[in-house]
Amino acid sequence: MKSLAPRNTSVDRNHTDEKNRPVKDDPLREDIRLLGRMLGDTLREQEGEPTFDLVENIRQTAIRFRRDQDPEARHELDMILNQLSNKATVAVVRAFSHFSQLSNIAEDMHHNRRRRTHLRAGSPPQAGSVALALDRVFSSGTDGRALAGFFAKALVSPVLTAHPTEVQRRSILDCQLTIAHLLNERDRMQLTPDELRSNEEGLRCAIQILWQTRMLRPERLSVYDEIKNGLAYYRYTFLTEVPRLYAEIEDLLERRMGVAAPHIPPFLRIGSWIGSDRDGNPFVTHDVMLHAAERQSALALDYYMGEVHQIGRRLSLTERLVGVDDELAALSEASPDRAPSRVDEPYRRALIGIYARLAATSQELGHVIRQRRPVGPAAPYAESTDFVHDLDIVIHSLKQHKSNLLARGELRHLRRAAEVFGFHLAPLDMRQHSNVHEQVVAELFEYGTRRKGYSELAEAERIQWLLSEISSPRPLRSPYLDYSELVQSELCILQVAAEIQRRFGRAALPNYIISKTDGISDILEVALLLKEVGLLQAGETPYLHVNIIPLFETIADLRNCSHVMNDLFSLPYYRELLDSRGNVQEVMLGYSDSNKDGGFLAANWELYKAETELTKVFSKHKIELRLFHGRGGTVGRGGGPSYQAILAQPPGSVNAQIRITEQGEVIGSKYADPEIGRRNLETLVAATVEATLLSHDPLGERAAEYYLIMEMLARDAFAAYRNLVYETPGFKRYFQESTPIREIAGLNIGSRPPSRKQSDLIEDLRAIPWVFSWSVNRAMIPGWYGFGTAVEAFVQREDRGGKGLEFLQEMHRTWPFMQTLLSNMDMVLAKTDMGIASRYAELVSDIELREEIFGRIQAEWDRSVKWLFAVTGRTELLQDNPTLARSIRNRTPYIDPLNHLQVELLRRYRSGDAADTVKRAIQLTINGVAAGLRNSG
Repeated sequence: MKSLAPRNTSVDRNHTDEKNRPVKDDPLREDIRLLGRMLGDTLREQEGEPTFDLVENIRQTAIRFRRDQDPEARHELDMILNQLSNKATVAVVRAFSHFSQLSNIAEDMHHNRRRRTHLRAGSPPQAGSVALALDRVFSSGTDGRALAGFFAKALVSPVLTAHPTEVQRRSILDCQLTIAHLLNERDRMQLTPDELRSNEEGLRCAIQILWQTRMLRPERLSVYDEIKNGLAYYRYTFLTEVPRLYAEIEDLLERRMGVAAPHIPPFLRIGSWIGSDRDGNPFVTHDVMLHAAERQSALALDYYMGEVHQIGRRLSLTERLVGVDDELAALSEASPDRAPSRVDEPYRRALIGIYARLAATSQELGHVIRQRRPVGPAAPYAESTDFVHDLDIVIHSLKQHKSNLLARGELRHLRRAAEVFGFHLAPLDMRQHSNVHEQVVAELFEYGTRRKGYSELAEAERIQWLLSEISSPRPLRSPYLDYSELVQSELCILQVAAEIQRRFGRAALPNYIISKTDGISDILEVALLLKEVGLLQAGETPYLHVNIIPLFETIADLRNCSHVMNDLFSLPYYRELLDSRGNVQEVMLGYSDSNKDGGFLAANWELYKAETELTKVFSKHKIELRLFHGRGGTVGRGGGPSYQAILAQPPGSVNAQIRITEQGEVIGSKYADPEIGRRNLETLVAATVEATLLSHDPLGERAAEYYLIMEMLARDAFAAYRNLVYETPGFKRYFQESTPIREIAGLNIGSRPPSRKQSDLIEDLRAIPWVFSWSVNRAMIPGWYGFGTAVEAFVQREDRGGKGLEFLQEMHRTWPFMQTLLSNMDMVLAKTDMGIASRYAELVSDIELREEIFGRIQAEWDRSVKWLFAVTGRTELLQDNPTLARSIRNRTPYIDPLNHLQVELLRRYRSGDAADTVKRAIQLTINGVAAGLRNSG
């Protein structure tokens, strides 16, 4: 294991090596070899030569098994793994986990390298860049006024959520970031021999720390831990890179338009569910939610104070050489700084005064000041816009007195950060299940109006009861009544929500999401609860302080959502509430549960139809639609490339506004590195610009025919998936024995329980562990099962004189939805490994059940690959995505052995070997496979 890739010995003039690999990937291979050699040296030093040789033997044998499906290699693997002691197994698992993670770091650095090379060469902008999006918009004839209109109403918001597939410890992530920084230093700087030695020593030191750091948490992650981990990404990326992206957009517009571009409103915002999403998580309490808001605010103020101090130190401009305008002079004079040494430095004094006001604001909000103490007392800011105003005074004065470069630098970025993040940092979304609201409202009616039986009412009667109370100024609850623990808890959460808005501003907590919405009453119940704590003001001119957002999750709910919204908008009182929210209604669509409910193809089609119908309903009622896409990391939960996903939305459904969840390990892979993080944010913006301003219906008259074909495909795929998962006797047992679902439930990687209630039914299992389990055992059926059966049935049934397949091929060529659907499935099929999945199937003790179900899964995989190739015209997986193919090829030699080890460990554990080392090793393999796959849950 001296190197992680074959050594490149010669390079030809056609820019490929002897294995026909592009020369541009040579630096990547060198980085992988370097890190592999260093980890190998660490392994020898820490564990000894025999362990090193053992790891290398397992790696080579696993590669033979993958390449040839060689029975002899399989037998050799079994022999090696069966003979491993528990202690040796842990060392081997850790080695492969770290190799996989180091390979990921090298991949990420190579992406950055290739992008910088592209930019330095002056090459045309790439797809997904704002530069190309704006070029396309201007080339289409769109003028500056239309673009200004877009930005005026735009909202692009990735929303961070805490989910149990985020397996990395913060300590491990910090160490990996150090390695990435040192790799980047080697790439971007001409190092002297001494500097190179120092760099290599730093890498070896970081890798040694990585090896000697515990990979697993000794206790289950708490919500407080999740809040802390989530905040790290604001320091890594968001606080610095979001302002830089705004500046890049403004500069692009200025160059493109030839005049100073107008100020772009703060449309890109990073949201969060961490600490406020209590659907199925009993550990999210009112104290936790308040803690989340307080920690967010403290981080924002701390960042501003640090930046103001650094800028103030540098702005040593004397008024003897530089002029100031009257507002800056007044700001300087109001500063508590009276040091004689700075009496002629108005800009520095002004910033010292701003710092003092920020410190006072932080203290007033209850935060501990971690920066230096202010030089004197000052009045706190009433709100963040006052802070922005003071920064504008400084910037304006600099611009007016020949210091434009200073105004455009760090001050510009700080001003944008203050505008975007305010004193709250990130808007929190509350979320709760509709069943909980129903129970709370039923009790409030029973105690407050002496009316029992709310839960048994028909929907029309529920609506009448609710509207009557929502429109009444009098409260329904009483401080003198003894409510159940559930009611007290929910009302306490809402009271804290009101307090958060009072302390940190309404932008700190603007949204309330209702899981499992299936009727108008689910939405009105939340309106009633908000009224009880003052977040909805009743009366002749009602005012709503929080957006009420229905979440439609199952296949049935997606089919019904447009009817629910149409009926809701027909209620005059609700329309008045919407008027108070700017006549914008947000709707959230759930990718995870719909997929678990109906399979990949059916769920994606139902989501597309739901968006299409919602667009029609909102247009009919003249209401602005904002869609919130509840996507997970893996394709089985709506994951996949964001740029293509947004462009594949139905025409008119994006409309300048989109929110998307960022979940689990995807947060780390997208936003831990600042350069990669900014690129991912830029992609979201570019796609939203294009989907809104260049949106058109590519199907035209063919739309009805294409939709009919998709309806047939979805119907057959749905039937095939449901038949396997919900109608096959013994499938639950097969799932539990052939995947590590029970062991995942015991892994300390998330605060949320794996099931919504105490049950082992698949119906009650949350979608995240469902998909996670199938990802870890490499079958990944949530991302493809049913496709092959559906296409085969269509081609056979709808032959149309031999034209059935040609119709599907045409759909793929001309329809972005179909292209994205098949591209995502292509990715999942490439990550699927039926050879490894067959080894997990051997864990199923009932041989007949094992052979029947695995045989069906294998046959469907073969069908799906066959028909994917037939429709797309490709002959191998990821044929049109060589970058991802390369990435998977680099990682699989280190993920595959973890799978093989896991199978052996599960066999031992389930046979009664309850040693702590066995359980720990199982959890390490789950951690390693998830980190290696990068979008597993």
